[in-house]
Amino acid sequence: MKFTAAQIAGILEGEIVGDPDVEVSKLAKIEEGTTGTLTFLANPKYTPYIYSTKASITIVNRDFEPDNEIHTTLIKVDDAYKSFSRLLEYYNQIKSNKVGIEQPSFISENAKYGEQVYIGAFSYLGENVSVGNNVKIYPNCYLGDNVEIGDDVTIFSGAKIYSNCIIGNNCVINSGAIIGADGFGFTPNDKGEYTKVPQTGNVIIEDFVDIGAGTTIDRATLGSTVIRRGVKLDNQIQIAHNVEIGQNTVIAAQTGIAGSTKIGQNCQIGGQVGIVGHITIGNNVRIQAQSGITRNVKDYEVLQGSPALAYSDYNKSYVYFKNLPKIVKGISDIEKKVGDNDQ
Repeated sequence: MKFTAAQIAGILEGEIVGDPDVEVSKLAKIEEGTTGTLTFLANPKYTPYIYSTKASITIVNRDFEPDNEIHTTLIKVDDAYKSFSRLLEYYNQIKSNKVGIEQPSFISENAKYGEQVYIGAFSYLGENVSVGNNVKIYPNCYLGDNVEIGDDVTIFSGAKIYSNCIIGNNCVINSGAIIGADGFGFTPNDKGEYTKVPQTGNVIIEDFVDIGAGTTIDRATLGSTVIRRGVKLDNQIQIAHNVEIGQNTVIAAQTGIAGSTKIGQNCQIGGQVGIVGHITIGNNVRIQAQSGITRNVKDYEVLQGSPALAYSDYNKSYVYFKNLPKIVKGISDIEKKVGDNDQ
């Protein structure tokens, strides 16, 4: 799809300096721009590239004035970075604005779906599935029986949503995510074997939640595993049964959260963090990457290490840890001198 400088300026409420009819169909970095691409200049560090870029259109701040000849059409806006981000969002909306039901796909006779829906080929919608308006379900997705999907949801290829799970509005579920698989519940018997505990609950995901590729969220043993409004989950995260994650908490890749743990609002959790089960983590907590959390955590704590310490305590301890050989040698020297004096 092609856009002219005039069309883009209209979307961004910008001022054109150059050819209003020049067309672009792709996006590019300013240093890699070619004919037919759109780029932007926000960081002064990249200013030299505007004189050599071959991009057809460049978005710049209103106060930008070139010192040398340029060959790109400028669109001047109040904030070039924000305007380019806005344009990316608009571009994605157009690019993903698919509508219709592709074949082959299976949709149960009593499944319901709203307007402006896209259901990709080889997708499966089970009994009593309910899908809202403007939902995009890409090929090879699975929605089990009684699944509920709100409005303006995007489910990318290969995602699986097991029976009875509920997804709110404006959510994004990336490829390979699995929502509602059985929690890890087994009990040992007299023979040392393990018997499966039935997982009869579900997963509830509230509005404006993003779930990364390959992330798994297990259904509850009883009740619900709950992901609150505005939560952002990176790729390859494991969330166990009956976990609850509070509003606007963000979690980076490869973090694992064991069963029945409650995490508060506005927390920031780094990559590869391990969190034990049946604990409570407060609001506005920050946990550094690769930390191990084994206790309840109060509001506003900042933690690092395994087992995790207060961030400032960890940094102090780490200084000593790095110097441990010198410290041990110093102690040995003192002990030797004391021993010599005793003789």
